[in-house]
Amino acid sequence: MSILKAENLNVYYGNIHAVQDISFDVNEGEIVTLIGSNGAGKSTTLQTISGLLRSRTGSITFMDKNISNVQAHKIVSMGLAHCPEGRRIFLQMTVEENIDMGAYTAPGSRFNENLEKVYHHFPRLKERRKQIAGTLSGGEQQMLAMGRAMMSMPKLLMLDEPSMGLAPILVDEIFTIIKDLHDAGTTILLVEQNAKKALKIADRAYVLESGTITLSGTGAELARSEQVQKAYLGG
Repeated sequence: MSILKAENLNVYYGNIHAVQDISFDVNEGEIVTLIGSNGAGKSTTLQTISGLLRSRTGSITFMDKNISNVQAHKIVSMGLAHCPEGRRIFLQMTVEENIDMGAYTAPGSRFNENLEKVYHHFPRLKERRKQIAGTLSGGEQQMLAMGRAMMSMPKLLMLDEPSMGLAPILVDEIFTIIKDLHDAGTTILLVEQNAKKALKIADRAYVLESGTITLSGTGAELARSEQVQKAYLGG
């Protein structure tokens, strides 16, 4: 069953046609990844789905509701969370305060339960809950951004470049956490430059080039694709 369906999206920055007539879907329970080079339109696509940008055409359907013109904060309350590129945490606030901010759309009665789930997936955040977020390592800040997003109890979690700028050992840890979140029942739409890692865990994948989807298939199929290997996997 499709939880998210994007149809014929066209997004512009001024005169720049950043996303060009793309369509794709995410089924409930899947990990779907969008891969492509810098400037391909991946982050723009996520920002459009989450209501931060608007498409001039087409539609976005989430859980059978058209959200094309819904305000971003209302989209979060519907169960779609966006963990943006660059983490965007509140650097002067504590870890715990940052996590609390993610819960503003969730029922107060579920707060403690959700908090324990976040600390289960991110035990390091529990250890550092009183620490100022700006003093965390890059990997810990990424965990905090993901944990904050999970506090809204998302049906679909969108992750934008979660491994960006991290050391290889931390990249492995982040991808393990993504897999754990998925195994616990969260549907995930993943934008990631580390195509090898992304395709390894993805049920399905789409390749974006210059704002256009040029390939799609299962994660395994795209990992075997000669075109993908040459462009993104160093083949």
